[in-house]
Amino acid sequence: MKIAIAIATAGRREGLSETIGYLRRQTRPADAFYVCPASDADLDISCLDGFPSPTHVVKGPRGLPAQRNAILRQMGNEDIVIFFDDDFLPEPTFMAELERLYANHPDVLVATGHVVADGIKGHGISLEDALATIAALPPLPESELRPSYSAYGCNMAVRIDVARQAGIEFDETLPLYGWWEDVDFSRRLAPLGRIVTCNRMRGVHQGSKKGRTPGKRVGYSQVANILYMKRKGSIAATMAFRQIFRNMAANLAGSLLPEPWIDRRGRLAGNLIAVGDVIKGRIDPQRILEL
Repeated sequence: MKIAIAIATAGRREGLSETIGYLRRQTRPADAFYVCPASDADLDISCLDGFPSPTHVVKGPRGLPAQRNAILRQMGNEDIVIFFDDDFLPEPTFMAELERLYANHPDVLVATGHVVADGIKGHGISLEDALATIAALPPLPESELRPSYSAYGCNMAVRIDVARQAGIEFDETLPLYGWWEDVDFSRRLAPLGRIVTCNRMRGVHQGSKKGRTPGKRVGYSQVANILYMKRKGSIAATMAFRQIFRNMAANLAGSLLPEPWIDRRGRLAGNLIAVGDVIKGRIDPQRILEL
């Protein structure tokens, strides 16, 4: 079984170098490593020197879905690809457990690991704290696979041949950060195989605040992207409206008592612009490029 690691990155040159350095610790090295930076300045090419797998620098349009697609289109005969965020640190046994999962469960199509700490929910996790968290993990538990509605984009594996044969890629209509692109991709693959979370694939998502999409754009995407997915049928209407309500409620509450690491007022403004566009009949995920 050939497994590739893939990272699409933007605006985190130093953090990306740290992540790539850490990936050298995997007990089961990847058979190939692909990285697609949004610009040449986003990758210090020297960080790839001596990497224990063949490395490939891929060129593609800016935007998470487009960059991930550029990687998929350049891949060769790999069987599995694991997409890591540029700020996700997998436990050294992650790749070995990933291989074991797909070898033992041929019906699993999409898999995501257990995020033991997630900085996206707070002010972020430093490299030192992330490494300490991983070092302090208890021994691996007995294997447990839980059905999942979708993979979590910070660590998302997929059988490449199944996705290719079905013609399913990431939707490039979702620009820039691609809010919920992982959910959309997972749900379009869901009829073809199981989506699971594996408790033995563990890691820390640092949740870096560098290179993030501005709050107003995120807020617009929180409405526009989800309505777009509902229209094309990748998510159900009940899921769509429930998630939009949650997003807007969180941003409204956060505007009154804002967290310093999230631009809640900017997000709420983007939500309201999107609601206005719904009323006007011109809601479109691509409009964030004008905001």
